[in-house]
Amino acid sequence: MPDSEAISTAVARLYNTYPFPPEPLLEQPPPGYNWRWHWSAAHQFCTGQKPTRQDIRILDAGCGTGVGTEYLVHLNPAAKVIGIDLSEGALAVARERCQKSGATGAEFQQLSLFDVEQLPGEFELINCVGVLHHTPDPIQGIRALAKKLAPGGLLHVFVYGELGRWEIKLMQEAIALLQGDQRGDYRDGVAVGRQLFAALPEGNRLRKREEERWSWENQRDACFADMYVHPQEIDYNSFTVFELIDASGLEFLGFSNPQVWQLERLIGQSAELIERAKTLSDRQRYRLIELLDPQAITHYEFFLGRPPLSRQDWASDTDLLAAIPEPSPCLEGWQSSPQFFGPDYQIVNLDQAEWQFLLACNQSPPYKTVEQILQQVDVTLAAVRSLQRQQLLLLTPANS
Repeated sequence: MPDSEAISTAVARLYNTYPFPPEPLLEQPPPGYNWRWHWSAAHQFCTGQKPTRQDIRILDAGCGTGVGTEYLVHLNPAAKVIGIDLSEGALAVARERCQKSGATGAEFQQLSLFDVEQLPGEFELINCVGVLHHTPDPIQGIRALAKKLAPGGLLHVFVYGELGRWEIKLMQEAIALLQGDQRGDYRDGVAVGRQLFAALPEGNRLRKREEERWSWENQRDACFADMYVHPQEIDYNSFTVFELIDASGLEFLGFSNPQVWQLERLIGQSAELIERAKTLSDRQRYRLIELLDPQAITHYEFFLGRPPLSRQDWASDTDLLAAIPEPSPCLEGWQSSPQFFGPDYQIVNLDQAEWQFLLACNQSPPYKTVEQILQQVDVTLAAVRSLQRQQLLLLTPANS
């Protein structure tokens, strides 16, 4: 059996033993949201504007037990959503999950990423979270997905980072050594790993990192197994992740956790260092950030796109005044207070004028333009642009 087939078989066996993610099944839509899985919010983040249509096709590539698929269906009711995975055990949970919560429009197939060409047609949105780094050939995998991406479509990817997972890699190897010939027995691996953490001194770096960062989720054996006894894992740094991106043939549209990639949060107190950093390329700046804050870079999450992609930066006052604004669908509590949870569940504090503008955007047809709302609310165009940059506002160009 070729190595790639052996790896795929081992990965499927892990997830048949421990279906992942092990989230509870609910008889109602899942709580909250993930804006990266909301077509309008993701499109706005990548292009600056709301998409022109909602009746799209979405692929959840490596869907596991359907946690992401369930969200994709509920957040995009006009879309057709397909989930694929190697593990029939995980897919059985995914089907049950979506049936219970009313996400009955989801379709599932037992299929490898490498065989995705067997699916008919193309997809406007492909979600591939926590999957490529577990395949025998991530470059082949991302190229296969890229071929199924429609023109103007978006691919969201999440892969592991080597610096922020350094302690995990050490523990993975330690568990494998202690398992010896029993490696591949995932239940034994979990038992060995738990004994090992319990036996290590309290001040041990591996134990401290587990207790500080991962132990809450790793109470569940499925999470522990996925992290510490996985048969296949490739971790990336800022150079190798762009080798993966470049191999896709798609356009890099940005990290979907952009706040992590702001150099100012690390060296903003030094104007001289910030000035020196301006001479760096984007990729050099990303490397500097992960070198200065390695524990923060446990993964890379990013959007890729297939041209043509229509973009709008709203630099033109004329364009902005003619745009139709609406509140982001991924806000919580914003209608009752200027302090609310934003798209990443962070606290947002708006001044009264900004909040009144956001409230005025919450309208039914006929929709008002920015210019018309500004006749009612005393706020600046700079403030409107700020709301859009914070992902609090969706803007539709006048000619859409």
